[in-house]
Amino acid sequence: MAAPRKYSVELKERATRMAVEARKDPATRPGALKRIGDQLGVHPEALRTWVKQAEIDGGV
Repeated sequence: MAAPRKYSVELKERATRMAVEARKDPATRPGALKRIGDQLGVHPEALRTWVKQAEIDGGV
């Protein structure tokens, strides 16, 4: 049996969208993943993985 998801789909989408937008602006890019992760209660490495996957999927 699979373990329940730690983060909801909505949170994942929101965090990914926020991170992608923050990374587009050179002024907010440094530390964006950690800052957004801290704001939303998401581990920065999880957020980094989501952003990376979104870039691969072409949704960015």
